[in-house]
Amino acid sequence: MKRDILLKLENWKNSSERKPLILTGARQTGKTWAVKEFGKTKFKNTAYIMFEKNENMRKLFDGSLLPKDLLPFLQAESGETITAETLLIFDEVQAVPNAITSLKFFQEQMPEIFLIASGSALGIAMHSNSSFPVGKVDRLQLYPMSFSEFLQAMGEKHLAELLQTETPEKLSVFHEKLDRYLKQYFFVGGMPEVVLEYTTNQNFDNVRKIQKKILKDYDADFAKYATPLLATKIRMLWNSIPQQIAKENKKFVYGAVKSGARARDFETTIQWLLDSSMIHKINRVSTPKSPLKFYEDFDAFKLFISDVGLLGAIVNTLPKQIVEDDSIYTEYNGAMGEQFVCQELIANELPTLFYWSREDSKQEIDFMTENEQGVVPIEVKSSTNLTANSFKEFMKNNHSQLGIKISALAYKENEKVINLPLHNTLKIQSILTNKSGV
Repeated sequence: MKRDILLKLENWKNSSERKPLILTGARQTGKTWAVKEFGKTKFKNTAYIMFEKNENMRKLFDGSLLPKDLLPFLQAESGETITAETLLIFDEVQAVPNAITSLKFFQEQMPEIFLIASGSALGIAMHSNSSFPVGKVDRLQLYPMSFSEFLQAMGEKHLAELLQTETPEKLSVFHEKLDRYLKQYFFVGGMPEVVLEYTTNQNFDNVRKIQKKILKDYDADFAKYATPLLATKIRMLWNSIPQQIAKENKKFVYGAVKSGARARDFETTIQWLLDSSMIHKINRVSTPKSPLKFYEDFDAFKLFISDVGLLGAIVNTLPKQIVEDDSIYTEYNGAMGEQFVCQELIANELPTLFYWSREDSKQEIDFMTENEQGVVPIEVKSSTNLTANSFKEFMKNNHSQLGIKISALAYKENEKVINLPLHNTLKIQSILTNKSGV
């Protein structure tokens, strides 16, 4: 399956300022496949080393971390001669923390070596201390497959290319086709193993079985990386997220995790899930003015999980609810649509992403970003009903030059407001640029 990360890896390879690269991401997002595929297609040879449960590497990195001392042993372990035409891969590097530290010395003493260290986002975050090679590495994050990548996996290469390159207005001719695929994506999601099963057999029962297995693996990680008390809190908070997303007011409420709970009870828990890349946190802005970062409110936020398919697996949605009718667009207060938009915007690296609400919570904008002309409200209406009083009032009261409504309807532009189809969420970045006058 084609992944967009391969182009980012190629850009890293060609950069004149290249440093050793750390590739992180949530469990089972395809990191190992990506680095191996990159090595196979872009290098003369690949020296691949798995660090997990590798006693040889643990002992090796307990000694000298200088590349000249390490290289002969790395060649013996991988069976490959390591030159400037080789991709050297440290996989599951978090299992040997000193290997992370060694990246500093590779950058300083052997910058000609192409080195990628891939591994668990959580495991690497746990070692981001004094021994971490700050300023000596490049970083990339791998997310679940986006809707565009899903289309390519479904054999719709040309449609995926149009989705990335053509304007939403021109894509209206394929609106119904894209909408059908989007419903499938809502159920399947973007975990590579799940997508591969669906593209091979198109069996929803098998899809759900794999999703449930991934969720069990996540649960096992709670116990593997956390103390028993923290693991219990992580499970409680993780299991509360779908219900919190389904609320009309999606602001995260600690009391919904445990009666009487306060921030201090679960702050560490949220950070743990963020470090693992299992959730996304969208903070509120208290004042809708640019630059939004000045008005960030760290005490009010919304939490989303990493993948819309896993969200459906947690709440046990049925294929018919999603694929065969439009109920999924209106159920759960539009939770599935907002979840999808969040993960698409993050995967496509929107520079700033917040939400806004009044102090009394009587007016809220689902997402808030900005361009050269100021703040840009983004309202998600998962159905074809575009009534959005908060959005209308916001545009009027804040004199915004651009507002975006995302819905199941086809593209339409009306004065300052763009009605954008859900399946075209990835185009928001280019819309912000084109409308900014830059």
